[in-house]
Amino acid sequence: MKTLYRASIRKLLLLAVVAVAASGVAHGQEGTRPMETVYEKAEQMLSWNLNDKIYTRSVSPNWIDDHRFWYRVDTRQGTEYRVVDASEQTKTAAFDHQKLAAEIAEISEMDIDPMDLKLSELTFDESFQSISFHFNERTWRCSLQTYSCTTAPADQHSISNAVVSPDETWAAYRKDHNIWVRNLDTGEELQLTDDGEKYYGYGTNNHGWWRSERPIVTWSPDSKRIATFRQDDRGVGKMALWETKVGRPDVDIWPYALPGDTVVPMLERVVLDLETNQNIPLEVEPDHHRSSNCCGLVRNGQWTDTEWSADGEKLAFVSTSRDYKEVKLRIADAETGEVAEIFQDRDEIFFESNLKSRGFPNWRVLHESNEFIWFNRSDNWGHLYLHDLATGEMKNRITTGDWNVVDIVSVDEQNRVIYFTAVGVDTDRDPYHEYLYRVNFDGTGMELLSPGNAHHSVSLSPDRSYIVDTFSDFQTPRTTVLRNVNGEELMTIESSDIEELMATGWQKPVPFSTKARDGETDIYGIMLLPSDFDSTKTYPIINAIYPGPQGGSVGSRHFSASRRGQAQALAELGFVVVSIDAMGSSPIRSREFHTAYAGNMIDNGLPDQIAAMRQLADRYSFIDLDRVGIYGHSGGGFATAAALTQYPEFFKVGVAGAGNHDNRNYTYYWGEKYQGLLEEKDGSDNYAPSAVQLQAENLQGKLMLSYGSMDTNVHPGMTLLLVDELIRHNKDFELVVFPNRGHGYANEPYNIRRTWDFFVEHLAGKTPPKVYQISR
Repeated sequence: MKTLYRASIRKLLLLAVVAVAASGVAHGQEGTRPMETVYEKAEQMLSWNLNDKIYTRSVSPNWIDDHRFWYRVDTRQGTEYRVVDASEQTKTAAFDHQKLAAEIAEISEMDIDPMDLKLSELTFDESFQSISFHFNERTWRCSLQTYSCTTAPADQHSISNAVVSPDETWAAYRKDHNIWVRNLDTGEELQLTDDGEKYYGYGTNNHGWWRSERPIVTWSPDSKRIATFRQDDRGVGKMALWETKVGRPDVDIWPYALPGDTVVPMLERVVLDLETNQNIPLEVEPDHHRSSNCCGLVRNGQWTDTEWSADGEKLAFVSTSRDYKEVKLRIADAETGEVAEIFQDRDEIFFESNLKSRGFPNWRVLHESNEFIWFNRSDNWGHLYLHDLATGEMKNRITTGDWNVVDIVSVDEQNRVIYFTAVGVDTDRDPYHEYLYRVNFDGTGMELLSPGNAHHSVSLSPDRSYIVDTFSDFQTPRTTVLRNVNGEELMTIESSDIEELMATGWQKPVPFSTKARDGETDIYGIMLLPSDFDSTKTYPIINAIYPGPQGGSVGSRHFSASRRGQAQALAELGFVVVSIDAMGSSPIRSREFHTAYAGNMIDNGLPDQIAAMRQLADRYSFIDLDRVGIYGHSGGGFATAAALTQYPEFFKVGVAGAGNHDNRNYTYYWGEKYQGLLEEKDGSDNYAPSAVQLQAENLQGKLMLSYGSMDTNVHPGMTLLLVDELIRHNKDFELVVFPNRGHGYANEPYNIRRTWDFFVEHLAGKTPPKVYQISR
C-alpha cells in the first residue's frame, strides 16, 4: 500500500516539474536576467508580499451556541464577518458592515472603512439581537436591529498579563512575586499569597529559555479556585545578556538551568481558594519543571498537565521526572491538599503524551465513571488506553495499529465516545496528513469523519453535532466545509481564491518521497523551484533545515504561500530548495522514527538529508550535487554548522542563524530530554561529541554565522564558542550580529538579503546586486 502512495508521489512530482518548466517558458526567459531584476522577483515571493494575495484563506469558527458560529475572512472586497447556521445550512453576513461602520464613525469621529473593521473580542447575545466588541480602547454594544451603539471605557478594571477566570469575573496576576486577583466588575483586589519572594515566587513564568509576566495558573471551572505553584529558583545558575546603548549597557540576569546543574527549578504545587483566601499546599514532593510533552508548562494560556473536575473539588495532574522518562498521574483534594497517586508510566528513552509541539497532553480523567484515558507509545505508536481510576489498571485498549493518535479533540462521557485526530491510518495516504475519527471507549466502532485525501483541521460544535473541516495539501488550496456528526458534507463554507497568487508566477511546492539512510524508511519532503525554471539547465540545491526533534523542516501540510526560511523567495534566485523531514525530526511518525538519534543530537538527521538529495539528483538531471547549500535558524542553525563541519565534502555553503551549537549551554529543558542527562566520564561528557565547535577544524566550505545579542532562548555564547574555535583553526567565515535582537530576527530584511547574497556569490557563483534593499 505504501508503494502505491510513493508511486503517486513520484507521478505528481514529474507532472509538477513539467508544469513549472512550462511556466518558466510562458513567463519568458530572455537570456540571463540582471541580478537586480532577479532580486526584485525574489522579493515578490516573500511571505508578507504573498499572504494578502490569497482570499478566503481560512475559517476559524467562534461558536455562538451549538449550531451557530461566526468567523472573519479576507475577501477581494476586504474583511468580512460572517455567520453560519449549521442547522439551517446557511451563511450570512454577521451584521450590516456599512451601517455598523457609519455608527462607529459618528461616535468615534474617525474615518471607518466598512470593509476593514478591526473588531476584537466580538460576541453575540443569546437572542442574536446585539453584539459587543472592543474597538479603539472602548467596549461597544450595538443593536443589530437599529445599529445604535453605546460605548464605555474598555475593561476599566482590566490588568495586563492576567489570566481571566471562566466566568470572566476575576483576573489572576502576579505582583511582588505573589498571586493576586482583581474583580473585573468592581475593581476589588484580593491578595491570595503573601510569602512570595525573588526567585521563590508564585506562578512564576520562567522557563529559562522563555519568560513572561503572565502567571502560570489553571482556574477551576467554577472560578472559585486556582491551581498554581511556588517556583524555587534559589541557587539556580544565572544567564546574562547586555543591551547595547549609548553609555553603559543594561544587563539582564535571570535563572537559566543548564544540563547537569545540581540545582534546578522546582515546583511546589498549591491550590488557592478565593472564597476562604486560603493557600493550600498539595501534599506531594516538589516537581521538576517539566511537562509530559514538548515544550513548556503553558498551553492556551493555562498550566498544562493539570485538569480540574467539573465541580472544582478534585485536581488531577501529571508529574514528569527530570529525565522525562517517568510520569505519574495524581489526584489532589482541593480542600485538604491530600494527594493520591493513581498511575505511573515509563518510557526508557523519553515519554510523550502528545505528538505535537505544545499540543495538549492526551490524558483525561473521567470522574463520573471513575476512569481515565491514557496515551503512550509503548508499542512504537501513540495510542489511547482506558484505565480504572481506583486501581490504575488498564481496562482495555481504545485504539491500535501502526499509526498515531495526534489529539484528543473531545470526549463524550455520556455516550462513551472519543473524537480524535490521527495520522497514518490509511497507508495509501501521506503519513503526515491528519484526519478526524471517533471511537467508542471499548475500542469498537472507529469511524473516519473527515474524508478526502488531504490534511484536515477541524472544529467541533459544543454539542458535537457539527464539524467544521478545513482541508488542503501542498498543491491544493484550502476548502472549508460543514459536516454532520457522521462526517457527511452539508455545505461548503469557503474555498480559497489563489488567482492573484498564481498571477505573480508563484510555483506550488512539489512533494516527494525518498528512502532514508537505511535504504528502507520512507521520508518525505517538498521541492521549490524558481518561476523561470528550465529543466534543461542545472541548478544548485539548497536544504532548508529544521531538525526537530519536536517538528521537522517541512512544517504544516496545509496549502501555504510561504514556507520555513522564506524558501520560495530563495528558490527564485535560481536555486532548487528542498525541505525534508528526516528520521528523528517528527513525533508524528513512529517512536522508533522519532528517537532515531536520541542522545546524539549532532546527527540532526543529516545522513537522511544527504541520502534524499542524492536520490533526487539521480531522478532529476537539473540538480547539481557539486553545488549544495544548507541553511536554518535555531535548531536549523545548529544543523547547518554541523553539516559543514561533519560533511564538508557534500555541503559547500551554509548560513547558520542563532544555533544551539553546544547544548551544554542551552536550556536543560530541551537538552536533558533529547540528549539525555549530562554524564561526565574520563574528563569529558556525553554532550561533547555533539558540540559543533569541537568539529571546527573540519570546515572547508563557506559558512556565515549570525546571532541576536539579546537572545534569551539560544544564548549568543554558543555561536561565540564556535567562532572562537574557527579562529583558533584559522578558518575563514562570516559573522553577522544583530544588536539588541532576540531569537526571532530570521525574517528581518537585512538577514534575508545577507543570506541571499551569500548563496548567490558562493553557491551560484554570481555577483549579487550592491546593498539591495528589501522592503517590509
